[in-house]
Amino acid sequence: MNNNSQQKRQLASGKLITNTKNSLIFLIVALLVLIVTASAQAQTPVPLITRGQSVDWWFVFKFNDSTFPGCDGSAQRSCPFGGTVQDYKNGAFSQQYVYASSSNPSLQKGTDCLGDTLTDPVGATFDQAYNGSFYYVLWNDQFYGDPMKTKAAPWGHSKGMVSWNENGEGFVMQVSTPSWPASGNKASPRRNDGNTLGCVTDNDVKVSQHFFALKLTKDDLIIVLSALKNASVVTDPSNAQIVRNGGPADVQALVKTLGEKTAGKTRTSVELSSGVRLISKPSGLQVPPWQMVSASLHQIPLRTATWWANPYIPTTTSTTVIDCWDSTLGTSGPVEIATSGHWGTTKIGLKGVTSNGNHAKIGVSTDSSHPYVIFGDLNQQGALSGNCKSSQNGRGGLFFVLQNKPLYDTVSTLLEGDTSPAP
Repeated sequence: MNNNSQQKRQLASGKLITNTKNSLIFLIVALLVLIVTASAQAQTPVPLITRGQSVDWWFVFKFNDSTFPGCDGSAQRSCPFGGTVQDYKNGAFSQQYVYASSSNPSLQKGTDCLGDTLTDPVGATFDQAYNGSFYYVLWNDQFYGDPMKTKAAPWGHSKGMVSWNENGEGFVMQVSTPSWPASGNKASPRRNDGNTLGCVTDNDVKVSQHFFALKLTKDDLIIVLSALKNASVVTDPSNAQIVRNGGPADVQALVKTLGEKTAGKTRTSVELSSGVRLISKPSGLQVPPWQMVSASLHQIPLRTATWWANPYIPTTTSTTVIDCWDSTLGTSGPVEIATSGHWGTTKIGLKGVTSNGNHAKIGVSTDSSHPYVIFGDLNQQGALSGNCKSSQNGRGGLFFVLQNKPLYDTVSTLLEGDTSPAP
């Protein structure tokens, strides 16, 4: 063999060794990135659409028992966060749902039993707090005595939880379900009731409900806690079952102020780091809630689906006179009341006290050039004139405004249907 052939073979062998080393280095770096990412997720509570799969946000709409009863397919209820499976009257419950997220913003049908698994968004996200060691605040104006009694007409008509780590990073989850969640961690379990959807004495899985989770930075958490204070949410910082305080000093200081009626009358509207806008209505601002949201978004026309029941706030147009108003808000655009919607070929009732009812509080812009989807705490119940402190006019609550075209298109379709006429 001549020298040229030997040199060529040596060069080829060297290239092979170099390429192999490069491939191994690439694989090692990739594995390290995965390990670091997984470790960071494990140390920070985040919105999950299924166990181990984080997103920036997700939205869930749970159907009522008249349209999609029971769980999807062969899925069965369980109670991973406490309680026993409830045999509600006439078997009336639904834990079927549709969901969307930042990774797939078009609504799609879930395939399990909402809140009862670690593979659905609600169950997977809540599990981090309940079986973890994070800090949390839970608030709900319908705890039904466990962990605390709530007034018949609470100042804050709001429900949900925030969970965060030592650095103040975490998530907020808005819910519309009475009596859930009512314990933030297994170390302080609920004593007199369940703490899992479908396992709570009060049937909060009969009518439609909504859930919205959003990733928070530390600055976002400060904004959310300030909004909760402004809305006078119902909670108790001294009760470990619903509050575990900790983390940054300014976060701890804000948490200690929660659970009291706020005297202010100023609506706040702040954009979070995610681009989601958070609007907070105090109880002292005695105006129709969704008209306030429209005005806060520069007169955007809205279509809303809430627990629409007595005292009814009707559909309003651009010429409707609203005497219960505050001049600092500007002017409201038209606000429609959706009384039905649909998923596929199935019609969905969107009124309040009916067998085909809806307790979710969601809305969309009817101006497609502004593709807003809104998740709120307050119903269209109250007054346009007369008793301005009536019902939701006189209560505080939050509204998360998300601008996303694919989500907007599918939620708008979900809410297509009958509309209550204007007076």
